[in-house]
Amino acid sequence: MSGGRWAERRVLITVVSLAALGTASVVIAAFKVTNPWAVGGAAVAAAVVVAVSGVWQERYKRIATRHDETAMKLQDGCLVLADGRLPKVSQVDDPIRLGVHPAIALSDGSGQNTQAPAYVPRDADAEVRERLASGGFVLLVGDSTAGKSRTAFEAMRATLPDHLLIAPHDRAALPAAIERAVQAGRAVVWLSDLEHYLGTGGLTREHIARITGGGGHHRVILATLRSAEQARLTREPSDGDDAARLAGREVRETLEQAHPIRLARVFTAGELERARARDWDARISSALNHAGKFGIAEYLASGPELQRDYDDAWDVGVNPRGAALVAAAVDCRRAGFTSPVPRGLLEELHVGYLEARGGHRLRPESEDDAWEWATSPRRATTALLSRSPDAADAVTVFDYLVDACQQAEGPLAHVPDPVFQLAVDHVYRASDAEGLGSTAVGQGRYHLAEPAWRKAVALRRQTSGEEHPDTLTGRHRLAGVLRLLGRLEEAEAEHRAVLQLRRRVLGEDHRNTLSSRNNLAVVLGDMGRLEEAEAEHRAVLQARRRVLGEEWVDTLSSRSNLAGVLRLLGRSEEAEAEHRAVLEISRRVLGEEHPNTLGSRNNLAVVLGDLGRLEEAEAEHRAVLQVRRRVLGEEHPNTLGSRNNVALMLGRLGRLEEAEAEHRAVLEISRRVLGEEHPRTLTGRDNLANVLRELGRSDESASPEP
Repeated sequence: MSGGRWAERRVLITVVSLAALGTASVVIAAFKVTNPWAVGGAAVAAAVVVAVSGVWQERYKRIATRHDETAMKLQDGCLVLADGRLPKVSQVDDPIRLGVHPAIALSDGSGQNTQAPAYVPRDADAEVRERLASGGFVLLVGDSTAGKSRTAFEAMRATLPDHLLIAPHDRAALPAAIERAVQAGRAVVWLSDLEHYLGTGGLTREHIARITGGGGHHRVILATLRSAEQARLTREPSDGDDAARLAGREVRETLEQAHPIRLARVFTAGELERARARDWDARISSALNHAGKFGIAEYLASGPELQRDYDDAWDVGVNPRGAALVAAAVDCRRAGFTSPVPRGLLEELHVGYLEARGGHRLRPESEDDAWEWATSPRRATTALLSRSPDAADAVTVFDYLVDACQQAEGPLAHVPDPVFQLAVDHVYRASDAEGLGSTAVGQGRYHLAEPAWRKAVALRRQTSGEEHPDTLTGRHRLAGVLRLLGRLEEAEAEHRAVLQLRRRVLGEDHRNTLSSRNNLAVVLGDMGRLEEAEAEHRAVLQARRRVLGEEWVDTLSSRSNLAGVLRLLGRSEEAEAEHRAVLEISRRVLGEEHPNTLGSRNNLAVVLGDLGRLEEAEAEHRAVLQVRRRVLGEEHPNTLGSRNNVALMLGRLGRLEEAEAEHRAVLEISRRVLGEEHPRTLTGRDNLANVLRELGRSDESASPEP
């Protein structure tokens, strides 16, 4: 019997027993017992039993209510049988119900179209099945339509047919799924497209330990993840916001608990041979005819065909408006909107995509015809945009198109600003608002991140309440964005409010509480309140050393922040020593190109400049700039910071013409990316004005042109 069910029955047994004891005085009266000790004892016992029984009855009611709520959430939010029960693995024989892409349909009259294609065994099958038999967290990674979900499905059915299958539809159903899983002796938690279950309120390292840890059971988490999403989720955030780094680190820690198994899109020679042995399935036979260019699973899922339809639709008079709807949906997904996208949002957005390609010159079809084209299945039951069964009037985009776009444009490509701005207006789940905000922060587009995080906080308040840890995380991230926007008084007030609640709700030494203290100290330093900032940084550093250890990333961040304040206080030698110590550990623990390592190198270079060692400082700044350009892109705020630092060193070295050119370039990008009133833009104007003054051209203005 599961632990939760046994606890409920144990409480029920206690309640019944107490009720029986409570009738003792009635029994004594019925048998006319007159012994005063017996009568008095029975009366006292009855009084005690009544009191205690009430407590146990309330406890039973709470447990039963909680059990009923979990059962309802499982029925509403997970894959269930017709009678509402969770299935065993062997009871689910249709892989499409678990996220496997539908296959192409052939008009050959064979009757095979109603069934999934024959499974072609993959080279990874043995490893997947061995890992499932061992238990734990198994993650299949590969491109869209590489065959990840089908491989996982077949391995699960072959290895764990009698296990309870718990497949939550989305992140909202995950808590109930986890609670049910830990009660089961044998269970599989199925998470297709794992990115939907990560982030605030999603799967954590602690959840994984609850499900898979300990003995006396066999529980497995089986998940799939696209390669592009894995790259996005494991990329270190590059901004200076401790909250963003912490959120990203929690996701990476979750992924580190998995045993990853990579599945290639293009089949190997051995896999193709096994496919030929199954060419009695006409769909496999058709896929083999294209195996020189496409993977078998890729072709079966109609990936190339749908991509071709989308590309061709942009031609004059074909389906350009439908293509614009699809393009808008792809960019919503790339921006962080992972739930089904409201049709109203795409109808607003698509106009910009259509105009960018030629507008009326393309002779676009009507909006109704565009929707009909985009949502109509081709040879498969897969469409470019599929109507969502879970969200009325919303659609999901075929992830093959998202993959193709991400691979073609690269990881640093930005989606247009209106995608973020309009998506925030239409977003209906906090997780999507958080996704939009995180993407914008990661790209240094802080003006877009603020409204996204405000919407996320509002939605968390509605669903979880003011003091829920997820609500506080959203407010913490919002405060970080306010600081990056240069609105320091607002950032300080928000950090203080969150810190007060976290101290009470989570405790003084909780990791999130320490993060709030750290970020408050950073804001105090930005505001010039250096003594307060130093004291707070030292307190946080002491706590992080004690709670996390000397080489933990959070501890290194505190040491680096403290060194920065020491520099501003004029204690440059102390700052240099601290920065060098942090840099040595960061290189060893995090790697040469980790954002924290680059930040340490940048900070050390600044101190070297303060100490008058200008050639060393210039060389270090140029090295950091080179890496940041490659990793972050030319217009990221951190890249601009490095260019600004190089320009400052050039000016101090007397190379004023070079310094002027560099300052002008930085100022132009800062105005466009950060805005005219951003503190970095204002600093850039001052820096350029100083160089012009030294060149004897102080009458020239660095103010914006009309």
